[in-house]
Amino acid sequence: MSAYRWKSFDEDEDRPEKPRRYGVTEMSGPHFTLLSQNVLQDIFESMGQFVDGLKFSGGSHSLMPKSFVKEVTDLAHKHDIYVSTGDWAEHLLRKGPSAFKEYVEECKQLGFDTIELNVGSLGVPEETLLRFVRLIKSAGLKAKPQFAVKFNKSDIPVDGDRAFGAYIAPRPQSTEFVEDVDLLLRRSVRCLEAGADMIMIDADDVCKHADSVRADIIAKIIGRLGLEKTMFEASNPRASEWFINQYGPRVNLFVDHSHLMDLECLRGRNLGKNHASVLGSSYFLF
Repeated sequence: MSAYRWKSFDEDEDRPEKPRRYGVTEMSGPHFTLLSQNVLQDIFESMGQFVDGLKFSGGSHSLMPKSFVKEVTDLAHKHDIYVSTGDWAEHLLRKGPSAFKEYVEECKQLGFDTIELNVGSLGVPEETLLRFVRLIKSAGLKAKPQFAVKFNKSDIPVDGDRAFGAYIAPRPQSTEFVEDVDLLLRRSVRCLEAGADMIMIDADDVCKHADSVRADIIAKIIGRLGLEKTMFEASNPRASEWFINQYGPRVNLFVDHSHLMDLECLRGRNLGKNHASVLGSSYFLF
């Protein structure tokens, strides 16, 4: 039965033991679906060694009793899993300048380890963003700014063969805003210099069409920031597979909790020539 044991990780491998600096998997918590403590405990006990972080997406923690949130964060910490707030801080700005500092203190009391800043939703000047990063760090928490990468889907070539010179009807632009990647990179670098621990990239538009075009955007981001300082939001298993195929098991990904097993099997098949699978050689015989 030893063939069915989960593989143990060593420091010299592509994915060392937790806490990891690369190959990080952050899973979604309560948001689209309500996860009870029992469900989370089952996930942590069965897959905990492969889960690095838990994210309360969409500000869902703001709708829950503080006692429940604290119990969830305590449960995660027992399995060496950090807890992130998700993108919610932007909703506090209308309450005044002191609201953000109070929010940081409350997050610390509830057991959160990371505060995510959705830069697009915040809509604050760059210096204010950097001040938020420093405020989070001064409270002893980790800061993770989130940037969105968007582009016009009309830039994507039409699939299928077509006769040379055939008329192709123009496709309407589906996104008014096209992200300036150079600006994104400059702001990301400044956030890292201010103390941010990692940059979250919401690359949903790019991921959906990565095999057609715009994979160059991902390459440019990773080339400038590095794998260790970048996490990509993979909204579907196809996106996760693309990232693993392109950049190997060391890429940091945020995925839905229902995709954890699929993602880990993808990482396992790419651990290198001496590491065929995290599941042991018998797993892929079925």
